[in-house]
Amino acid sequence: MSLFSFRLHLVYPMSQIVQLLKNWILICSLVSGCLVYLVFHYVSFLDPLKPVMLQLATGIIPYITFVMLFITFCKVNPRDMRLRRWHVWLMLFQVSSCSAIAAFLHYNPSFSYRLLAEGAMICFICPTATAAAVITRKLGGNETTVTSYTMLSNSVAAIFIPLLFPLVETTVETSFYQQCLSILQRVFPMLICPFLTAWALRVFLPSAHHFIVTRCKDLAFYLWTFTLMIVTGQALYSLVHSGVDVSLQIGLGLISLAICIVQFILGKFLGYFDRDVISAGQGLAQKNTIFAIWIAHIYLSPVVGLAPSGYILWQNIINAWQLRRKQKQDVLAARTEYSSHSPQLSPSMRGTCTARQQS
Repeated sequence: MSLFSFRLHLVYPMSQIVQLLKNWILICSLVSGCLVYLVFHYVSFLDPLKPVMLQLATGIIPYITFVMLFITFCKVNPRDMRLRRWHVWLMLFQVSSCSAIAAFLHYNPSFSYRLLAEGAMICFICPTATAAAVITRKLGGNETTVTSYTMLSNSVAAIFIPLLFPLVETTVETSFYQQCLSILQRVFPMLICPFLTAWALRVFLPSAHHFIVTRCKDLAFYLWTFTLMIVTGQALYSLVHSGVDVSLQIGLGLISLAICIVQFILGKFLGYFDRDVISAGQGLAQKNTIFAIWIAHIYLSPVVGLAPSGYILWQNIINAWQLRRKQKQDVLAARTEYSSHSPQLSPSMRGTCTARQQS
C-alpha cells in the first residue's frame, strides 16, 4: 500500500467520525457530562480534585454564557426586535398555568402530590433560556423574535415569581421589591450586558462586528454544547446526591418530561399562526433550568429542583432529535436541488454524484 493510499484510508474514516459527532453533538454533550461525573464519582484518587472542578464548572458558566450571547446578539439587529402576537400568547400561558397551580396549592395545603405540583409550577414559569436563540438559528428559525421573547420571558418571571410563590411557601420573608431585584440581579446582567456590548460594537466598530458575524457564526453553538456538558454533570450530581426516594425522583422526572413535550407542541402550534413555528417552540420550551433550580432552592425546596434538573435532559434530547431531523431535511433538499440542476445525467449517475459530493 502506497503512502498516499494509507493516508486516504486514514482520513476518510476520520472525516466520517467527525461528521457523526457533528450530527449528534448534543447527545455527545449529554453523554460526556454523565461520563465526566461518573469518573469523578467512582475514581477515588480524583477526590482531591472534586472541589476544584466543581468550583471551576460553576464559575466558568457565566463567562461562557456572556461570550455565547454576545455572538448571538451581534447577529440580531435591535431595530427588528418587536412584540409579536405569539409573544403575548406564550406569556399568558406561562403566567396562567403557574397561577392555576399556585392557587390550587394555596387552597389545598395538604395535597398529597404537592412536590410534584410544585415541580410542574417551576417548569411552567421558568423563563426562556438565554441560549434558545442559538438552537433556533440552527433549526432555521428567527433569532430576533426568540431573543425578544427571551427578554420578555425573564421580565415576566421576575415579576410573577415573587407574586405567586409566596402563595405556596411563606419561608421567604423579604419584600416583593427585594425579591424582584434579587431575580433581576441574577438574570439581567447575563442578558443586558452582552446585548449592549454587541450593539456598541455594531455602531462604533462595524468592521469588528462584521468579522464576528461572518467568522464566528457557529462558535456560540459549540460553546453552548460545552456548557451543556457541564450542566448535565451538575444535574446528575443533584439527582444522585438528593437523598430523595426513587419513586419521587421518577415522578418529578415524568412531570418534567410531560411539561417539556407539551410546551414544545403548544409553542409550535401558537407560532404557526404567525409563521414563526420554530422560534415560538423554542421560546416556550427551552428553559433556563439553572435559574429554575436556584428559584426552587430559594422559594420551595431542593427536592423540587429535581424537576428542572430532569428538564435539562428532556429538552436537549428533543433538541438533538430536532437538529438531526433538520440535517436530514437539508441533505434531502440539497440532493433534490443538485438533481434538478443536472438534467443531462441519468438517475443512476445523479445518485452516484450526489453520494460522492456528500462523502
